[in-house]
Amino acid sequence: MDDNDINNLERRCPRLGSRISFRYCLISGEDDNPCWKIFDCWWEYFDVESYLKANLPAEVFEQLVEKAAAQPKNKLASIVEIAEQAKKEKTNK
Repeated sequence: MDDNDINNLERRCPRLGSRISFRYCLISGEDDNPCWKIFDCWWEYFDVESYLKANLPAEVFEQLVEKAAAQPKNKLASIVEIAEQAKKEKTNK
């Protein structure tokens, strides 16, 4: 998939509630940087992490990763994490 195809991809934004393009997500965060949810929203469509790593300055990418990690996890991610911890504890006994 080339950059033009990626920039024109659309999906429903969980924060805004309407359809937006990936291009919008690239500039909708603080200081016209990417939105902190960009990883969560686009991972099913393409390798968004590799794309951003290749197309953003290293400092901006690292700040985005840190900001995304600092946000609360969605419910599904929390449930999966709890299940994995329980599985590890069960195998360690």
